[in-house]
Amino acid sequence: MGDPHRVGIVGLGVISRAYLDTLANHPAVSIVALADLDALRSASVAAAIPGAESMSVERLLARPDVQTVLNLTIPAAHAEISLGAIEAGRNVYVEKPLAVTFPDGRSIIERALTAGVHVGCAPDTVLGTGTQTARAAIDGGLIGRPLSATAVMVTPGHERWHPHPDFYYAPGGGPLLDMGPYYISALIHLLGPVRAVVGAASRLRAERVIGSGPRNGQRIPARVDTHVTGVLEHANGALSTITTSFDGVATTAAPIEVQGETGTLAVPDPNTFDGDVRVFPLGGTGWRVLAPRAGYVGGSRGIGLIDLVSADGRRSPRAGGDVALHVLETMTSLLTSVAEGRRIELTTAVQRPAPVPLTPVDDWKGSHAYGR
Repeated sequence: MGDPHRVGIVGLGVISRAYLDTLANHPAVSIVALADLDALRSASVAAAIPGAESMSVERLLARPDVQTVLNLTIPAAHAEISLGAIEAGRNVYVEKPLAVTFPDGRSIIERALTAGVHVGCAPDTVLGTGTQTARAAIDGGLIGRPLSATAVMVTPGHERWHPHPDFYYAPGGGPLLDMGPYYISALIHLLGPVRAVVGAASRLRAERVIGSGPRNGQRIPARVDTHVTGVLEHANGALSTITTSFDGVATTAAPIEVQGETGTLAVPDPNTFDGDVRVFPLGGTGWRVLAPRAGYVGGSRGIGLIDLVSADGRRSPRAGGDVALHVLETMTSLLTSVAEGRRIELTTAVQRPAPVPLTPVDDWKGSHAYGR
């Protein structure tokens, strides 16, 4: 099996807990270094992980035994930390989005290519049995030629639960850049790359009220559009309509639905790893649930990094930087379309990542044999 892959983590905010639950005891990786703006928080987390050491970001990036930097900072810092890691010769796995601007994202990918290091990026939820079973159904011809899709995410806003939600409502935030990566990544796995987009957006109110934590009741400005919708033209001719909103309350729409010539698929929430995939065939009388047929069973955040480590040069990472850059350009092009009122053609293209075979939880949690 070889020695565990050595990982340093930068950023220990809310999302880090989910990654640590997956990675801290995984035999394929060893968390050796931790860094956070809050040194006390970093030290506290390090104390609970055998062999891990708390340190500054600069020291972590320079540490020679760190092979991959897991970048869990806020989106505005993604590019700075990722580029610093790449310049130090480290692989990078970054929380979504890859960066907050397309030029920054492109710089990450181009510099990594020059440096000969790998880039991975969330979301890895699309590697679970939900999205992967839906993909297997499409690839197997269950609904015939896919014609269109809808993707819908409606919430009243993250300030209701997040104690420090400011970055969600600052440039680089908003519902599309925050939640869009889940839905657009899933659409790329299901239908392939996007060639052009048209977008529209609105902003319900100028302020938000924090609903929890020490700043409960504090008002913060909403400096970005909080309801974004658009049409994605896929290279295969399919059309997807996406809605991401921090302004609504709830929706009855399936998170993702794919319409084909001979059937329709209802796909579970791409912010989760599993869930029921349902099909309504042409001439049928109702929906039926498909048994899981692909994906990492019982997947959890961090499995994209495990998938990257297990690829070991034999294949491209399934949650790779190339997909993340294409997702980022899709989102930023939608926002450009909103600002300029025109259809935007994308400059990037990407291959659909390799499908994930049905992989039992014991396989991906217990050995290097997973991720074929």
